[in-house]
Amino acid sequence: MTPRITPIESRRVYTGRIFDVAVDRVRFPDGSDGELEIIRHPGAAAVVPIASPIETTDDPTVLMLRQFRYAADGDLWEIPAGRLAPGESPAECAQRELLEEAGVEAERLDHLTSIYTTPGFTDEHIHLFAAFGLQPREPNRDPDEFIEVSPMPLSQILERIRTGEICDGKTIAAVLFLAGFRLGL
Repeated sequence: MTPRITPIESRRVYTGRIFDVAVDRVRFPDGSDGELEIIRHPGAAAVVPIASPIETTDDPTVLMLRQFRYAADGDLWEIPAGRLAPGESPAECAQRELLEEAGVEAERLDHLTSIYTTPGFTDEHIHLFAAFGLQPREPNRDPDEFIEVSPMPLSQILERIRTGEICDGKTIAAVLFLAGFRLGL
């Protein structure tokens, strides 16, 4: 086991709608003290919505989202995702985001894995799911969400990941996990 960094104290320096920022005073493994800045995030869920029966095709259709992301200064292809509401489970969050962003409800959700997005400066932990048995519903998007939903064959998504056209980390992790460990592609 690697030596641990031990917290001494934490002070919040920013409280926002999506995350908080703290400056933590810590003790390093060599006994020295220092400060680390950390973005505190409530956690999130992301979900790969499989629009076709997976048992009947070698190339299932996935509902992909395309939206402009201000921080990336461009359009990104993504899967539905969002932060956990207080008291909400990751599966409940995944279902809510499916409805809000893609306009579908899932009959079944399978947990794929959970990942830390950028553990060098944030504690954000995203729980990744696959959704099956999708039923169309009316989307309920947030006022700042302008989303295009596009059904796309999994083979095309994998090719777009390979070429770098799909560059969203949670989407890449979820799709590759699904393809490699659940579908055996």
